[in-house]
Amino acid sequence: MKLGFFTMPIHPLDKDWRQSLKEDREAFVLADELGFTEGYCGEHATDQAENITSCAMFMAWIASHTKNIRLGTGTINMPNSHPAAVAGQIAMLDHMLDGRFNFGISPGGLLSDAEVFGNLDADRNAMFVEGINAVLAIWAGEVPYDIKGRYWTITTERTQMPQIGQGIMPRPLQQPHPPIVVTVVAPYSKGVIEAAARGWLPISANFLLPKWVATHWPKYVEGCARAGRAADPADWRVAKSVFVADDLATARAYALGPQSPYRFYYSQLLTKMKANKRVELFKSDPAMSDDDVTLDRVLDDLVIWGTPDKVAEDLLAFQEVTGPFGTLLYAGKDWVDRDLARRSMVLIAEEVVPRIARAGAARAAE
Repeated sequence: MKLGFFTMPIHPLDKDWRQSLKEDREAFVLADELGFTEGYCGEHATDQAENITSCAMFMAWIASHTKNIRLGTGTINMPNSHPAAVAGQIAMLDHMLDGRFNFGISPGGLLSDAEVFGNLDADRNAMFVEGINAVLAIWAGEVPYDIKGRYWTITTERTQMPQIGQGIMPRPLQQPHPPIVVTVVAPYSKGVIEAAARGWLPISANFLLPKWVATHWPKYVEGCARAGRAADPADWRVAKSVFVADDLATARAYALGPQSPYRFYYSQLLTKMKANKRVELFKSDPAMSDDDVTLDRVLDDLVIWGTPDKVAEDLLAFQEVTGPFGTLLYAGKDWVDRDLARRSMVLIAEEVVPRIARAGAARAAE
């Protein structure tokens, strides 16, 4: 199992924006130093807590601070941007990163973003499909393009001067395009079937119960089969909220205590999910009352915490429910305590993942 990093950073509203951005960058730099294979960052334009407004711009900022880790947008919310802007920016970013880039995309899940960009009442799934199709058509096409859709029309026919380069859009370094990654949220997702059929790679979100995460892989297999190719568990990324400390008391306090960044993170998410009528994501039984979905219950269900031994055992138990996957994406949180936050990343890379690898090798030998 490989180790990666994923953050949809949720910071205290009164925290200095410069400080939170620097800490988010430092987390990626540390992940690179520790051998994390890939790292993703989310974006939202209208959330004071989730205050990275452009994941592509953030990746461009940290590109020269990292050496080996593949960086990914996690995700570009396609309905909120013109496909030509996305195509140009992502192509340049792929070159800036010398091809160590994954292109994460989604329809976007934050309703205030949808409202501010004017697509709250639109079919955002249709906009998502049209948007990514247009981006891929630009990268594969020739001037003057002539891409016509319901939401966007893209051409340089009236102004092109190919002999001097005018009207020609850039292509990414990786051909035909960077790996495309989609975040999967809904249990029994139909979207992941379509993604698999197109050769895209799945990330299961870190705020899902293990039983719902487990529903994603069979759907991915179904999509791969439709495309006539074998599904490889190595392609499946699963994000998970994990905290590791040298002693159990410290781990419990930081993961569950009143000042815990994990508590703050899931308090924000639970409030949003209840308001958006998506709280069923936190229910093990759909018949549960919304009132029974308490923050303490969510933390117990979704956060793995403890010493390296305990976390390794809990992650192995988690994998027994979900089935094998290729990359665990350690979900980043606000750095309430910089030393403890960094130590957790060190421990999962140097202590937890090797324990899981040894356990897997022992089971294979049996």
